Amino acid sequence: MMKAMVLKKVVDLRKEREPLELVDLPKPVPDEGEVLLKVLTCGVCHTEIDEIEGRTPPPRFPVVLGHQVVGKVEELGPGARRFKIGDRVGVGWIYSACGHCEYCNRGEENLCEQFLATGRDANGGYAEYMVVPEGFAHPIPDVFSDLEAAPLLCAGAIGYRSLRLTDLKDGQRLGLTGFGASGHLVMKMVRHRYPNVKVYVFARSEKEREFAKELGAVWAGDTEDQSPEKLHSIIDTTPVWKPVVEALKNLRSGGRLVINAIRKEDVDKGYLLNLDYPLHLWMEKEIKTVANVANRDIGEFLQLAAEIPIKPEYQEYALEDANKALLELKGRKIRGAKVLKIRE
Repeated sequence: MMKAMVLKKVVDLRKEREPLELVDLPKPVPDEGEVLLKVLTCGVCHTEIDEIEGRTPPPRFPVVLGHQVVGKVEELGPGARRFKIGDRVGVGWIYSACGHCEYCNRGEENLCEQFLATGRDANGGYAEYMVVPEGFAHPIPDVFSDLEAAPLLCAGAIGYRSLRLTDLKDGQRLGLTGFGASGHLVMKMVRHRYPNVKVYVFARSEKEREFAKELGAVWAGDTEDQSPEKLHSIIDTTPVWKPVVEALKNLRSGGRLVINAIRKEDVDKGYLLNLDYPLHLWMEKEIKTVANVANRDIGEFLQLAAEIPIKPEYQEYALEDANKALLELKGRKIRGAKVLKIRE
């Protein structure tokens, strides 16, 4: 048996303060081509809130959430040969894909119609053990501790994909709207890869704005503020719509907004009515969305993060405190990433 925090139904976090329940579950057994992981740490992501509140609901209940998983290989399923017992590996949002469609064949498994998500379509890392297909587990570089590695597997990898989709060039101006786990890792990547890029941060929290300036932002303002200069590209990592509309007015002609969110909340959906074509969209401005994460995004980002090295800021929680971490995330009590420590 193993301890796990499970979600048994969709709930409203404004009313339900403990959406996850600590239970005993049977220890999973690895199937063909799978590995059993003894979970060490698991990051906490806003997408879990989207699952809990039903914007991207699991197909069945109960389910174990968590898709930023660091663990040690404890058992190999039949035919699994990629890893050996004791290897430390990580698992991100992508749990599996078909492997043979046009998207998978060109390394875009994130667009596969049979894409399965860790902690939504299959049990994830808010538990002492989990299984995963060996092809979707990634070696963790030794330079990272278990707690440091967890946020890299989603916040880092999805931030890496978002940055790639901006088509940013050195010497240009980048905006980041929202400055949580993913935003602060994008900032660290930019500082390394594009030393002449100026980064502007939009965040409603004064603490997030100060944190951004500590990490090298040339300017930080509120979501509704006008940036001192028009920006070549902006990455949105917020869960709502208002920052999207506000970001568009800060793009230069031909600029690109990349929206990094699995789902958006409906709380301010009416704000889209404020879209003004000449102000927000004209002059060939672009909007591009980030859909999931591809297998190569995780592998490539882990290598880059080790080279820099990127050491994420994080707050540590026990497994049984997962509800507390999720509620703080919902309430925007953020400095870096939130990580559950499952075991030593």
